[in-house]
Amino acid sequence: MKKNDIVKLHIDTVSSDGSGVGRVENMVVFTPMSCAGDTIEAHILKVKKTYAFAKVHRILTPSPDRVEADCPVYAQCGGCAFRHMRYEAELAQKQKMVDDALARIGGLNLKTEGILSLPPERYRNKAQYPIREENGKIVAGFFARHSHRVVACEDCFLEPEVFGKILEAVIYFLEQNHIAAYNEITHTGLLRHVFLRCTAGAEHIALCLVLNGKNLPREDAFIRFITGIFPQIKSIVINSNTKKTNVILGEKFLTVYGADEMEDALRGKKFMISAASFYQVNHDMCEKLYQKAGEYAALREGETLLDLYCGAGTIGICTAGENTRLIGVEVIPEAVENARKNAALNGMQKARFICADAAAATRILREEGIHADCVIIDPPRKGCDEKTIDNIISFGASRLVYVSCNPATLARDLKLFESKGYKAVRACAADMFPRTAHVETVVLLSHKKPDGHINVKVEFGEGEGKVPLDNIAKRAEEYKPKERVTYKMIKEYIEAKYGFKVHTAYIAEVKRDLGLHTFFLQLR
Repeated sequence: MKKNDIVKLHIDTVSSDGSGVGRVENMVVFTPMSCAGDTIEAHILKVKKTYAFAKVHRILTPSPDRVEADCPVYAQCGGCAFRHMRYEAELAQKQKMVDDALARIGGLNLKTEGILSLPPERYRNKAQYPIREENGKIVAGFFARHSHRVVACEDCFLEPEVFGKILEAVIYFLEQNHIAAYNEITHTGLLRHVFLRCTAGAEHIALCLVLNGKNLPREDAFIRFITGIFPQIKSIVINSNTKKTNVILGEKFLTVYGADEMEDALRGKKFMISAASFYQVNHDMCEKLYQKAGEYAALREGETLLDLYCGAGTIGICTAGENTRLIGVEVIPEAVENARKNAALNGMQKARFICADAAAATRILREEGIHADCVIIDPPRKGCDEKTIDNIISFGASRLVYVSCNPATLARDLKLFESKGYKAVRACAADMFPRTAHVETVVLLSHKKPDGHINVKVEFGEGEGKVPLDNIAKRAEEYKPKERVTYKMIKEYIEAKYGFKVHTAYIAEVKRDLGLHTFFLQLR
């Protein structure tokens, strides 16, 4: 097999990035925009030692799951992966992706309970559009697959219809006022990206312009122009990013019109969101996901919930009850400030938020002797590192709820958690990003009980090796249950005997290895 060959290929399954997978001449061939069940002619684009990449040249026999793609730029745009497939088939494929990762990577005997879903159109509340100049004309849209070539898109079916109209108006203003689009090769031009975010129902829209500079020419005129057409734009923010980087947002935000933040609601809670805050892009599916996470957390009155990677505090605030102690951890200062405001906005007096990475924050809390009854983890796609996992485990929480956007790193981390005393007992997939190749998963992990036990076989009646029946009552009378050992008892004993205090977290570490009663006996 070599580049530009045309080969006949039957698609057996779909990869984690949404490409169809088939085999020919003992080579695995990955082909985007193909369905499991398709038989196609594939145009080979690149050949490696054991696998190749191709594109669909011609469909010979379509899969029963294949449909006509409804987006005119689907074949060029890199946003969606499954518009050529029935939505029910997409859901089944995503659930299979998670199940396969749990079994193959995690080595777990665990299947998802199902996949949460809602209608797959117009769900995004956030969009970021690169702005470029091509052939003397300013274009905005999305990057083509595996490139930085912008594919113009007048109306993306994943986003509110008004987003495309706002984008069109922004481009019109640029052209009329001779404001140049950014050129990432020469690092010239002004407008790099247009960033839009809205509340549920698009009643409040925030518009952020990412500039290769500090100011927008004719700023006042632009504000009058854009808000005159779209009164639902209640915030306009300038973000300055002058670095030669692929990172979209710079560090400095300046609100030039309206409020710094926007208010939205999730599961009956109010949230203030800034431009820099992490906030789930699919509002309605987020509510379903948080409901499932709350079900898994099963918090009881008076318990402590630790929410790692908390962002603006949404999942912790939605999950914690009035009498739950909530501790959130987030590395982005603006998001932490949002989280604190959100807790106050919802009257949560027992909430605390720490600005630190997960590993540092868990160390801080351990040193304070804080015990968590439940830990919620919602890390980035790379998952958790082993050091963070060890810190999480040191809390001795009976329950962990892991929310993941990457089945592969999720399965890897679950395997590590299992080797350290936690077992994944429930899992549910969630289609947070319909029509894309991404899938969310929520998993409940439970602290495994000690494996050590003794099997005793007792035979009653007469004869050698059997316990005389008349001795049973006597032995029952002589039996005394072993002393119940508590954390408080151990702390008081150590302080009285050795003269120093010990944190609950360290006792929890020993408890997992020895059990409290054995530990207490060894101290004596």
